[in-house]
Amino acid sequence: MILSRMNEWVEGVRTEIQRSFSEEHTVRETAGSFSVGVFITMLPTLGTGLLAFVALGWASSRINKAALLASVVVFNPAVKWGVYAASFTLGVAILGPVPGVTPAEVSLSAGPEIVVRLLVGNVVLAVVAAVPSYVVCHRLVAAYRAREFAVVETVSEVVTPEDDEGADETREAIEADEPTGRDAEPIDEPTEPAE
Repeated sequence: MILSRMNEWVEGVRTEIQRSFSEEHTVRETAGSFSVGVFITMLPTLGTGLLAFVALGWASSRINKAALLASVVVFNPAVKWGVYAASFTLGVAILGPVPGVTPAEVSLSAGPEIVVRLLVGNVVLAVVAAVPSYVVCHRLVAAYRAREFAVVETVSEVVTPEDDEGADETREAIEADEPTGRDAEPIDEPTEPAE
């Protein structure tokens, strides 16, 4: 029961993502939404990033909500600790070490200096991650849509108007229960049983 509900939920998410890739929003809107989502998710928002997603989705119809939420999958809480460690390291590289703080001794008085380095590093990493995420998402969505159109074009090339007329004749013959003349020769039944 739980597994079937989980499968239904996963299928619903998959359907929503495919729908958002192929309908409703342009390629630029989808890629931009994903990029904004990556930027917000990279920041140390302590969970309030999801509230920002809701506010953005409510404020603008051009925001692709599925693309915003897809960014959470990329930078989920399991990988956030690595982002914070890299952000602090980058902040220390840009602003220098926190005066009077060593890895063995950290005091609460150094908190604001540590937070500033974390925020600077987070903003830099968020920008660095948002730009390529836009490019990658744009290419993926464009390729997905091109593939969808290629399938439609291929099917329309295979199905010609003559085929449609033949389909009508076949349908009429089936309804009348008459052979169409296109059937293969009947297979002769063996007269002796196989041993």
